[in-house]
Amino acid sequence: MSAPVIQFLFDFISPYAYLAWTQVHAAAERTGAAVEPVPVLFAGLLDANGQKGPAEIPSKRIYIFKDVLRRARRLGVPLSPPPTHPFNTLLSLRAVSMQAPGDGRRRLIDALFAATWGGGRGVEGPAEVAAAAAAAGLDGAAVVLEAGSPEAKARLREQTEGALAAGAFGVPTMLVGEELFWGFETLDLVEAHLRGEAPAPGEDALIARWRDTPASATRRGLRLPVTGRTG
Repeated sequence: MSAPVIQFLFDFISPYAYLAWTQVHAAAERTGAAVEPVPVLFAGLLDANGQKGPAEIPSKRIYIFKDVLRRARRLGVPLSPPPTHPFNTLLSLRAVSMQAPGDGRRRLIDALFAATWGGGRGVEGPAEVAAAAAAAGLDGAAVVLEAGSPEAKARLREQTEGALAAGAFGVPTMLVGEELFWGFETLDLVEAHLRGEAPAPGEDALIARWRDTPASATRRGLRLPVTGRTG
């Protein structure tokens, strides 16, 4: 019987994805699961769902940086803001969308996260991505060249579209089968799910009721889908 898989949807732009990446492998080991990294374009998820990114809301931007710093300190994880934020993550995401020999892909993700949130040079340009790849023991020039290929571009696009089809709207998102968990704070729920802990009595019925509850008010300029009750 094959091990359960945690699909880890991420974008290097997210500090919470960085923190979750430092913890998800231990959670997988405790539950006998495997981690499958899935790079996705966070901006694409935001656009598809009509959302602003946290860094685009000044008060939320400051709060999140404080929150992430406090959580990083409690975890003992190094954290330092990247050179710019928001920044373009396309090249770095395309780089890790391609396969690498052995554990090279995980090492590359480690290095790119470290370059972004661990006090490094960032990952926005070819030189920065190549330097991170070299730090991971890979051929930096070859990684950048492959990241610019049509195959890498298509794979990232497909992964982002797949994330949207699965219901993802942010990063990090963890998928275990058809069950979706969003946010760094849900890692304990991922573990509980993998351990087979039963949901609370009546949970499915309550979720279905919430899903089908119609809206009676909307914010000006915002139209929410109104779903009639079923059953």
